[in-house]
Amino acid sequence: MANPYFQKFSGQKSNAQKKEELRQEKRKARAEKKAWFEEKKKQESGSRKPAAATGGKPAGAPVRSRSSKPAATATAAPAAMPLNKFIAHCGVCSRRDAVMLIKEEKVKVNNVVVTEPGYKVQEQDEIKVNGKRVQVQRELVYILLNKPKDYITTSEDPQGRKTIMDLMKGVTPQRIYPVGRLDRNTTGVLLLTNDGELTQKLSHPSFQVKKVYEVTLDRPLEKRDFEQLLQGVTLEDGFIAPDAVGYADAKNKKIIGIEIHSGRNRIVRRMFEHLGYDVKGLDRVLFANLSKKNVDRGKWRHLSEKEVRLLKFLNKSFVRKKEEEKARNRNEE
Repeated sequence: MANPYFQKFSGQKSNAQKKEELRQEKRKARAEKKAWFEEKKKQESGSRKPAAATGGKPAGAPVRSRSSKPAATATAAPAAMPLNKFIAHCGVCSRRDAVMLIKEEKVKVNNVVVTEPGYKVQEQDEIKVNGKRVQVQRELVYILLNKPKDYITTSEDPQGRKTIMDLMKGVTPQRIYPVGRLDRNTTGVLLLTNDGELTQKLSHPSFQVKKVYEVTLDRPLEKRDFEQLLQGVTLEDGFIAPDAVGYADAKNKKIIGIEIHSGRNRIVRRMFEHLGYDVKGLDRVLFANLSKKNVDRGKWRHLSEKEVRLLKFLNKSFVRKKEEEKARNRNEE
């Protein structure tokens, strides 16, 4: 079924706004690229002290104890990066998940355990996660998958069930991972990437990333339940209200369109189950500014450069406004 109904949720900006956003993003990308290569040249021209000069440990080696912070190098290198951010840029996981790995003592810098997520590392340092060396991704990959049913949104499954990575075999030599999750029986738009910074952004509640679902129920949604859904419902983990709700097909009130930005587990299914409905089908038709248009079920495509730029620019003005409001509130207090 075509989904013209969901166009009302798209929140499309004017062409002038889009062009200006793209120009700003291009300027920023050029500046970051230039800074990266300049910094890399400086690193390659310099030299670091060998480990033997520091009694068998690398310069600036962190302390093993949880109670004490890692020792800092005598002169911090300009290219130093927080350890959790470095791991995210390596495509291992998001920054938030990297913090957990570090605190669980699963990360070593130059063969020394580090427990401080903010510990500064450089590209020349040897960083191991779970005993495996990781390096900054040289090529960032962005793939949109139209997820089919019966696939788990994870890299591997100990129970031997099919995972989305079975669909991505041989697609790229880079290690990619999904942004967020879709239930085993939920279909639709799923983004996979090795860009840890973008993953962190799209996963963080403050960015209010929009998701639109087409829900197929076991029976027509009654008017009173429709209105109740609009007002919001209280579940076991708190109150939740969708951003928008509507009948996707005027002739079939079993099919509902719902827009939501919450990332809570199974939230759409639980909202309808709370009202006494059984969800027979759940399809994510929109995630951020990405739709599954022209991508068949079980198939994938690479994002265009324009799509990537728009994702990185997504909701920046909204987040900046929120930060300004928080700053004003602190000043008033």
